[in-house]
Amino acid sequence: MVDCIFCKIAVGEIPSNKAYEDDQVLAFYDLDPQAPVHILIIPKGHIGSAAEITAENSRIVAHIFEVAAKLAAELKLDQGWRVVTNVGKDGGQSVLHMHFHLLGGRSMAWPPG
Repeated sequence: MVDCIFCKIAVGEIPSNKAYEDDQVLAFYDLDPQAPVHILIIPKGHIGSAAEITAENSRIVAHIFEVAAKLAAELKLDQGWRVVTNVGKDGGQSVLHMHFHLLGGRSMAWPPG
């Protein structure tokens, strides 16, 4: 997508503080962290949100969760961590490119906060 900020980050047009990268996904530190560890994990190919997951593209979600587990282990989030994705305006999605927030380093309350 031409105007998608996360697509631009994925191809390196916009710099990011990378936590992980492979041929399918990019993980980078959030600019407005909500926890001591706050990493965004995105597919490099554009998917608008979790509402657009299909049988054809669902493997990327499994891979994103594999990356989240790897990062959580590397960052020693032994006491726990959270993965969140928002869908649509009412769901709190601010960038229309599917992304998952990896949050850790503090106790997570419910509802989120």
